[in-house]
Amino acid sequence: MSSTGAMRTNFQISGILRWFAARNILIRKLSCQVTILALASLSLISASLAENAKAQRSTKAHASAGLAAKTNAQRSTKAHRLVIQVDQNDPAVMNLALNNATNVIDYYRAKGENVNVDIVTYGPGLHMLRADTSPVQDRIKSLKDYAFPGKIEFSACGNTKEGMEKKEGHPIAVLSEAVIVPSGVVRLMELQEKGWSYVRP
Repeated sequence: MSSTGAMRTNFQISGILRWFAARNILIRKLSCQVTILALASLSLISASLAENAKAQRSTKAHASAGLAAKTNAQRSTKAHRLVIQVDQNDPAVMNLALNNATNVIDYYRAKGENVNVDIVTYGPGLHMLRADTSPVQDRIKSLKDYAFPGKIEFSACGNTKEGMEKKEGHPIAVLSEAVIVPSGVVRLMELQEKGWSYVRP
């Protein structure tokens, strides 16, 4: 090869190298820009994911707080229920039953909560609700009004009333505050099956 040919070859190689060098610089610049763009995108995505996670935690916290508030509201609006049994013709037992009812009403009233009370009488305890023999009828009348906005009921056993009427030979009247139920014992059972708390003084 002549020196002119060698020069031409060197020139061509040098041109090719310059072409590759320029492309190489361009590729490096482009690669650097792509890397910066990718890092910036990753930063934005990470920030967005962090913000979403924070929002979800906040939503869950609000939902939990809302659920807790709802549960507390339900708990405070849910009426408590108590059934009290009276099966003795004893003024002390009758007064104790009325005291229990009054104390429960006072306790929940102070907490801003309602309570429903049912005093169920049967057997000799029916005398508590008889118009002619009740030693506590004045207290029953005042307690009926006192319980509001809660509720107090006085349930008189229909079976016991019928038995007393047969034995005594005349109709028996119960107090106007009382409700006659078919059976005092069945009434106690059914209320307890519905979740009422039970007390026997």
